[in-house]
Amino acid sequence: MEKNKPLILISNDDGVISKGISALIRFLRPLGDIVVMAPDAPRSGVGCGVSINEPVKYQMVRKDVGLSVYKCSGTPVDCIKLAFYTVLDRQPDIIIGGINHGDNSSVNVHYSGTMGAVIEGAIRGIPSVAFSLCDHDADADFDPAGPYIRDIVEKILQHGLPPHTCLNVNFPKVKELKGVRICEQAEGTWVNEWESFAHWGDSQFFWMAGEFKPTNPENENSDYWALANGYVAITPTQVDMTSRQLLNDLKSWF
Repeated sequence: MEKNKPLILISNDDGVISKGISALIRFLRPLGDIVVMAPDAPRSGVGCGVSINEPVKYQMVRKDVGLSVYKCSGTPVDCIKLAFYTVLDRQPDIIIGGINHGDNSSVNVHYSGTMGAVIEGAIRGIPSVAFSLCDHDADADFDPAGPYIRDIVEKILQHGLPPHTCLNVNFPKVKELKGVRICEQAEGTWVNEWESFAHWGDSQFFWMAGEFKPTNPENENSDYWALANGYVAITPTQVDMTSRQLLNDLKSWF
C-alpha cells in the first residue's frame, strides 16, 4: 500500500463474492488503495451485530497492487473491527459498505449489516458511507450508479464528514438516474412480515416476508419518495440516537 494514497476499507453484508462488492472495487480502484474485509457468506439483516459466542477467523483471498481482499467468518461489524486489529497498517481515510443488493432506506437502516459496517466506522470517527441498490438480483446492474459512487466518495475524501455521522446512499433500479436528492429517513414500518411454510410435529415454521408501508409516501423530502421517483437518495445518518426533545421533557418529570 502506498502511504500517499487514500486508504479505502470496504465491507458488506452480501458476502465477499457478491457482484455488488466487486462493482464497488471496480469503481473505486482509481481513487486509492483498497482493503476489503467482508463476510465469507451472506450476513444480511444482522445490523450492528457482533460475534460474542464463537471465535472469528479471516483469510486472504486476493492480493494485487493496491488491493487486498480478505474473507471473514463473522458479521460486517466483526469485519471492520478485525481489519483494524489484523490487516491495516494505518487508519483508513474512508470506510465504505456495499454495494448492497436491495435498498437500505427508511427504517431498514436499523436492520442492515452493510449499514452496521459504516456505523462502526462512524463510531470510530472515520468518514463512512454505505451504498445500496434497490435490486435483490444476484446479477443486478450496478453500472448506472458507478459515476455517482465515485463522485460521492471523492467529495467525502475532500470534505470529510462530521464526527459520528455517516451517509446512507440508495439507488433506484433505473437505467437513467435523475440526479441526487439529500433526504431525511422516511417514516414507516413493515407489514405482513411472516409467511407460514411448513409444519413438523407440533412446530410451525415461518419465513420472513412482508412489505414496507410508508407513513407519508408523498413526503418529497424522504428517501422513499426520492427512490420512487428515480433519484439517488443520500441520507445523513448519525450514531447518536438520543431524542433531544424527550431529553428536555424528561428533565421536567424528575
